Amino acid sequence: KKLKMANTLKPYLDCIRATLTASMCLQNFPSQVVERHNKPEVEVRTSKELLLEPLIISRNENEKVCIEPSINAIRFSICIKQADEIEEILTRRFSRFLMQRAEQFVILRRKPI
Repeated sequence: KKLKMANTLKPYLDCIRATLTASMCLQNFPSQVVERHNKPEVEVRTSKELLLEPLIISRNENEKVCIEPSINAIRFSICIKQADEIEEILTRRFSRFLMQRAEQFVILRRKPI
């Protein structure tokens, strides 16, 4: 059974999906500074030529996604709308749920940026 989402949200999510798919052309790339090290360039930022321009996809000022691609990693930050107290609680619970399972995700950090 296919889930239906709100028509206003679909173009926003489709754009995020397409951008993430396009930026996931990753490859194994060893460090240019330290021999035999392979660290995510988006985190260490040792070589500017290996970082791509960050992309911000925004639905409004409260709902946006920042995608920071590099040659061997992607970092994306999500800003979720929190209009009232219930949405704030749900967002906090969802973030906590993801952070507790950070070891199971390859690209998830434990701390917000």
